This record gives sequence, C-alpha cells and structure tokens, in this order.
Amino acid sequence: MAQSAHTSVVQQQRVVIPNKHGEKLVGLLHETGSSEIVILCHGFRSSKENDTTVNLAAALEKEGISAFRFDFAGNGESEGTFEYSNYWREADDLRAVIEHFNGANRVTSAIVGHSKGGGVVLLYASKYHDIHNVVNVSGRYDLKGGIEDRLGKDIMQRIKEDGFIDVKNKSGTIIYRVTHESMTDRLNTNMHEACLKIDKNCRVLTVHGSADEIIPVGDALEFAKIIPNHKLQIVEGADHCYTLHQAELTPIVSSFIKQALEEDRKKSSK
Repeated sequence: MAQSAHTSVVQQQRVVIPNKHGEKLVGLLHETGSSEIVILCHGFRSSKENDTTVNLAAALEKEGISAFRFDFAGNGESEGTFEYSNYWREADDLRAVIEHFNGANRVTSAIVGHSKGGGVVLLYASKYHDIHNVVNVSGRYDLKGGIEDRLGKDIMQRIKEDGFIDVKNKSGTIIYRVTHESMTDRLNTNMHEACLKIDKNCRVLTVHGSADEIIPVGDALEFAKIIPNHKLQIVEGADHCYTLHQAELTPIVSSFIKQALEEDRKKSSK
C-alpha cells in the first residue's frame, strides 16, 4: 500500500480487505504516516460513516495517529448479507482487518468499538491476545438485555413458532430478519465469560453515557468489575449516540490511546 506524502492534509484511502468468507470489507484509512494504526468498529445496523466513528478517526488524526474505519460484512459498503447477532463473526472480520495491516508492516496499536462494536472489540481481545489497547464505547454486557425493547415482549415465542421474525420500519418495509439461529447465537454469546479471558496486560477503557437510553449505564459498571486492567469513564448526560456529547467523547478516547501508545513505545525502547 503506497504511503501518502507527508503533507498536512491527511489523505483518506479506500481499502478493501477480504474476510475469511471471501466477502470484501470496505474501509477508509486516515493516513497520517504513523506506523501505528487504530481500527474503529461501528455498531448495530450502522456503518463507518457513523458520527462517532468519523469523529474519533478525526481526533486520532489530529494526534498524528492513523485510523481505519470499516464496515462489517452485510453493513455499509461491505459485501455479505446483514445478519442479526453475529458478534463472533464480526470479531473474525476485525481479525481479517488486523492481519491485513500486520501484513502491510503496520502495528495495530488499539481497537475501538461503539455499541455492538464495543462488544466485538472485547470478544476479539478475549480470543486473540495481540492487541494491548481496547476501547469499548457503550457496549452491552448482558446480551440477553435489550431484545424485548427492540423486538417486542413475545419475541421468543414468535420465533419458536415461525422460525424467524421480520423486523419492519414505520412504513412496513422489512429491514432485517431475526432467525431462531441468530437469536440463539446472541443469547449464547457470553460477555462475562469472554471478559475474564482478556489478558491482564491489555488496557481496556470503557466509556458510557449516564443517560444511555439503549444500553443501561449499569452494563459499564459490570465490565469494570471483571476486566483486570480497566478504566471507566461515565459521560454525564450523554445518550447512546453521544448526540450532544461528541466533544466530550473524542478527547477521552484519543488521550487514552495517545497515552497508551507512549507507554508502549517506552516499553519497546527499553
């Protein structure tokens, strides 16, 4: 991959990376010329163009740190079919991205995920122990939570009877299907168990809004109890998407990463 010239204007390069299922994952690299790179993961039915992801990439860029934001398979510009749940499969997509940059002589120094992406980066850290800085922005601890809010009280009964349910938007168009298999996949994804497997040398930052209307702030407190090397920041008054609190969120994340990189560089120079 050609390095961009070291100008003050950061170039955004479109990068396409195949996942292990042969689907093309599409992302944008904010190239600052740093050997380190931070990978940003979006949330449920979202994309790399989500405000939080775009703003975090820009904040890292200002610190001279290259960032890569991409679409999981079945989302945004990436190939594949959107599937409900798929947490571990998305962790595999993230693995493909990290291996791509490792092959291009870059160091993936941190992974950051918002909402469902927060769950994905934690699962990644529990399975592969090659990333030492992980940021979970408003991730869900209890994956049994939130299902009824989104899909209705009798969801399990309806799925049992029909094998699936179709989720529609206000105008009645089907936006995605929840199958028995995908619901089982979600219910069997155990964040508690996974977080106990995160390496004690891996620094984890959890950020959560105190007024999160989608994932309760209590989930952040659960992560703080079980992840060994953990820092927790609650953003007062922030909702799930940090609608009015982007300016508070981005410096929390970028300064954590900047400090972590400085510590990592000191260690490697010893």
